[in-house]
Amino acid sequence: MKRSGSSFDDRKKEILKAIVKAHIATGQPVGSFALAKQSSERLSSATIRNICAELEGEGYLTHPHTSSGRVPTDRGYRHYVDNLTKSKKLSRSDAARIEEKLLDEESLSSAERLMARTSRLLSQLSDNVGIVIPPSITRDMLRRIEFVKLEDSRILVITVSNAARVQNRVVRMDAEFTQDELNSTARYLMENFYGWTLAEIRDELLRRMTQEKELYHKLLRNAVLLCSQSLADGDRPDVFIEGASNILTKPDFADSERMRALFKMFEQKSRIVRILNECIESAEREAVAVRIGSENRSIDLRDCTVIASPCFYMGDAALGSIAVVGPVRLEYDRLISVVEYIAKLFERALLPDMSFEAGRPARPLQ
Repeated sequence: MKRSGSSFDDRKKEILKAIVKAHIATGQPVGSFALAKQSSERLSSATIRNICAELEGEGYLTHPHTSSGRVPTDRGYRHYVDNLTKSKKLSRSDAARIEEKLLDEESLSSAERLMARTSRLLSQLSDNVGIVIPPSITRDMLRRIEFVKLEDSRILVITVSNAARVQNRVVRMDAEFTQDELNSTARYLMENFYGWTLAEIRDELLRRMTQEKELYHKLLRNAVLLCSQSLADGDRPDVFIEGASNILTKPDFADSERMRALFKMFEQKSRIVRILNECIESAEREAVAVRIGSENRSIDLRDCTVIASPCFYMGDAALGSIAVVGPVRLEYDRLISVVEYIAKLFERALLPDMSFEAGRPARPLQ
């Protein structure tokens, strides 16, 4: 996270932090009289008004009406998150609830169930929107693949990944296949490419087609056709979203047009994937990325905060993520800790099933 550029003396820090905390708690503008009562230095209301005026002039505070108190701007929240929040340890109650919901036998019985429960829990703990984006099936390493012939040139593709994810997709093919041909193709793929991704398999099959004997051309051609179509269909992202209806209860989203735009955005899964990827990539390797209000590139998120963390790693590359999306007025300390804790726990829960690198067959030399 980038640090704010201007220098803050202790009084400014105290006042800004107090205003942010009070506004998060109440949603109301914060007046100098209330701040004077909290001041550790017993500052007068007049002194506090002067400090608030300076903070407002520097862009950290604003006031909705001439006679009201101040509220933080996006820049004020950013300074608070980057400089005034402490690494808050997760409360015992939050930690216990997370572990109870995500580490029980039912959650761990399948990756899909764990991801669905994670998005629901993120929503419940934040009272906002919880999102989980798993890796694209095209980047998952395969444990098993099956093809089942259906009517009208359609084929059911069943894939089981290294993270125990099971996906069933129906693809339509131009070429006709018998069930025996489909079985032979699946056997060939598992014998030769167990632990590879679909994208890697397709590329290697194309290379082999230029080198293998004529006898294998039909089998290789079938494998290429089936993998290519599965890749095209597998690029549609899976996104687990819970709690979109929570925004209906937020006074921050009283504007019906903004609310409709948000609902529409949550329905566009590829857009959600792009937004979270941008958020995480811009965080300069922070464990948790925070984008506040106007920092979001998407216009529909200009009144929102996104708190996101990468998970599902292959080497150094993050292949998936989790996030909380809500209004700018959020419990930053607590929710940053929640997202970080769940990301680590979530990754650990799947780690035993994700470590297949050692058992991968060696690729032939180019």
